[in-house]
Amino acid sequence: MSQTFDLLLKGGEVVNHSGRGRADVGIIDGKTVEIGDLSQASAGEVIDCTGLTVLPGVIDSQVHFREPGMEWKEDLQSGSLCAVLGGVTAVFEMPNTEPTTTSPDMLIDKLNRAKDRMHCDHAFYAGATNENTGVLGEMERMLGCCGVKVFMGASTGSLLVQDDEGVERVLNSIQRRAAFHSEDEYRLAERRGLAVEGDWTSHPVVRDPEAAMMSTKRLVRLARKTGKRIHVLHISTAEEMEFLAQHRDIASVEATPQHLTLEAPGIYEEIRGRAQMNPPVREAHHIAGLWRGLQRGVVDVIGSDHAPHTLEEKAKPYPQSPSGMPGVQTLVPIMLDHVNAGRLTLERFVDLTSHGVQRIFGLSGKGRMAAGWDADFTIVDMNHSREITDDWSASKSGWTPFHGRTVKGWPMMTIVRGKMVMRDDELVGHGLGEPVKFLEALPKQ
Repeated sequence: MSQTFDLLLKGGEVVNHSGRGRADVGIIDGKTVEIGDLSQASAGEVIDCTGLTVLPGVIDSQVHFREPGMEWKEDLQSGSLCAVLGGVTAVFEMPNTEPTTTSPDMLIDKLNRAKDRMHCDHAFYAGATNENTGVLGEMERMLGCCGVKVFMGASTGSLLVQDDEGVERVLNSIQRRAAFHSEDEYRLAERRGLAVEGDWTSHPVVRDPEAAMMSTKRLVRLARKTGKRIHVLHISTAEEMEFLAQHRDIASVEATPQHLTLEAPGIYEEIRGRAQMNPPVREAHHIAGLWRGLQRGVVDVIGSDHAPHTLEEKAKPYPQSPSGMPGVQTLVPIMLDHVNAGRLTLERFVDLTSHGVQRIFGLSGKGRMAAGWDADFTIVDMNHSREITDDWSASKSGWTPFHGRTVKGWPMMTIVRGKMVMRDDELVGHGLGEPVKFLEALPKQ
């Protein structure tokens, strides 16, 4: 007797723990149930994936959706629309909103804001300060919390823990892996006078490689002292990548598509303030160092650091212009273009955007395409070439740093827990996102 599924993905090339090959995928009650030859099966809905590649749902573990407090730049609804249009099935959102996500009540507020509005699954970081270490242990165990985020160097917003004693207090107060923006605030303060009015090429001079390296060395030392795990975000220097390769037992590593793709100084001359982010986009030898780290297995995850500002804000002369750029919608096409160019395999892409996130953050039932796991899928056409444009961006900011770039490889469908959310650039499932669950914070039953 043939098996009956709620949804059947037929005829696509599947990429998962078994490698790559043609297979069908059967889904029941939002879970993957069978993978293989299901030609005799029936289903309530059948999607023909012939000529397409079926990937585990892409998870973007670093986004800034600006709600509450800065909704003119982005909000949870618009940010999640960007995500699903770009093939992303889940996001982890950052705490530097206004007010900041630094108390249990503020975390609950974000979860309530997300309910029935976010189109993808979601989790939120708890923001660390020098004053809230007493509640971080409680927050990291709450539903929908992906962990604690620490800013060692000032960026957008007011969150900052710049001193060793403060970082040590944060690490001692938590059990889960903490994520860090690693730039040395003391060195940044000393170098702010090096900013040249109206010259964005001075941004990577102000926030120089040594500011990142000094902070990351301090961070690793403090992690060893406290016996805690750390996740170092948006690595931008070749030296950090070499250093972190020696500390893989405690430190996991994120890279962004921007730092792997955009090159200084030319990008600052070309798109000016739109190229400004923290840590900065750097020169070619740093990009080569990041790719070497990715190819050696040092990089665990790719996150977009989606951090939008309006074009009006970005048009202010440097250094008045804010740092940050949209990225969640372009993560998949930019990285698939790198796959097609031979810089990484499709299997490595899956490891960086699904398996790696599950492994590093301890996701429960999400991040793998396997029997019993959430039926999250990013379905792509690896042969589809297309120009990325500002008009395609769904962000409230209305732009992308990759405007005018033609890429090969494009997201065609986004499926979240067995429900179609995006198909052929159209949102077809509204407000279906739910909080992501984590192994270290499972609710008691």
